Amino acid sequence: MVANEKLPHPEREDIELTSVLFALSDEARLALVQQLRSGPLDMVDCSALGPDVPKSTRSHQVKVLREAGVIISELHGRNRRLTLRRDDIDARFPGLLESVLRAETALQE
Repeated sequence: MVANEKLPHPEREDIELTSVLFALSDEARLALVQQLRSGPLDMVDCSALGPDVPKSTRSHQVKVLREAGVIISELHGRNRRLTLRRDDIDARFPGLLESVLRAETALQE
């Protein structure tokens, strides 16, 4: 795939509950979503995946979230900008994302 090609993202109506729950079931992906909660980030700036995580692993984690419809990954300069699809997830499954993120935050305290 050419670096400037647009990556496929599911339409809002095609986002499936099982895919979202699977994407959020991994600790690293959930940490990334927690970080994106406060706004978009360039993929290289996402500290949630850790500095020692291989690029292939980082790409895979982002791909799972993107294909599930949890995030948008767009070309931004020479990098990818990641954005949480909060409005789309809330429209499909009201309260789900906030409940999962709040529960994860409570577990960390």
